[in-house]
Amino acid sequence: MAPLRLRHPEGVSTIQLDLSTSTVEGLQEEIYKLSGIPHYQQEIKSGYPPRAHVIVPELPLSSLGLKAGDQVIVSRKAGFTVQSSATTTGRSDAISSGSKLVSGISPRPETVSQQPQISSKATGPDSVATDGGFLIHRVVPDDNSCLFSSVAIVFEQDIAKATHVRKIVADGIRSDMETYSEAILGCPRDQYIATILKPSTWGGAIELSVLAKHYATEIASVDVETGRIDRFEPPTDMQSGNRCILVYSGIHYDAASLSPMEDAPPEWHQTVFPIVAADAQDPILGAAKKLVDILRSKRAFTNTSTFDLKCQDCGQGLKGEKGAREHAQQTGHVRFGEY
Repeated sequence: MAPLRLRHPEGVSTIQLDLSTSTVEGLQEEIYKLSGIPHYQQEIKSGYPPRAHVIVPELPLSSLGLKAGDQVIVSRKAGFTVQSSATTTGRSDAISSGSKLVSGISPRPETVSQQPQISSKATGPDSVATDGGFLIHRVVPDDNSCLFSSVAIVFEQDIAKATHVRKIVADGIRSDMETYSEAILGCPRDQYIATILKPSTWGGAIELSVLAKHYATEIASVDVETGRIDRFEPPTDMQSGNRCILVYSGIHYDAASLSPMEDAPPEWHQTVFPIVAADAQDPILGAAKKLVDILRSKRAFTNTSTFDLKCQDCGQGLKGEKGAREHAQQTGHVRFGEY
């Protein structure tokens, strides 16, 4: 018996199947028991990027190319809706899942509503459809810790670990005095470290370079205003062949993650991706550029060379990110707000 991790609309489960003797229909039956989705309504995906399988129930399970420990993603095919009771089949063995009732037996196809489901973007984050699902704009609070919060989502799967990410940066600078010299930092190293540990301090290119090395992963920052992609790569001998995506608006960082469905919970999301190409030929980078196109159309960016800032410590007016950095170096003030 081999374990398979099953993600379905009702949650996440682990099932055990004999990959050498089971049939595809056996997998479908396990999916039905856990999710209530009838066999003919199941869309089954696996691999990276997740791809939908052509289902032939009689074939051996090995025909799907699954291996022990693989993740199988299941959703209901478009055009089908959840039945609120089992009366269409004459059986009353409905399975209760929270407040929702799912029919305990497959209704006949003609009894199922064929009304297409419409996805509305009036609320919720922006997203872009890809072969593997949807690249989702993961918005983080505008609290001066946005870079660290975004990285915490990507690598720690927990935005609350932003403080931990700051400590990783401080330790990385402290342990590499040659790369992060006073000339690079723009101030004495100890002062820079003390400042970056404060929750009110912004992060930028230096922090991203430290984090790329620590996590051995390329961090691709995609600029909303220009579509430019800035890559922060780990040293050659530490490269894992993976990258993640951050969305940069000029004064704010957000994360991006791949979800199998637009409304899937965050724990289903993939945040680190194999590098396929160095440019938009890479499916994830291509999707990221389309995502920032959507944000640009909404004017969701700030020109950092011209925007007006106010120091929230002393009230002085400042022009652009450069003015804010110079003021911070001169005064030690680190709390800024946009006029």
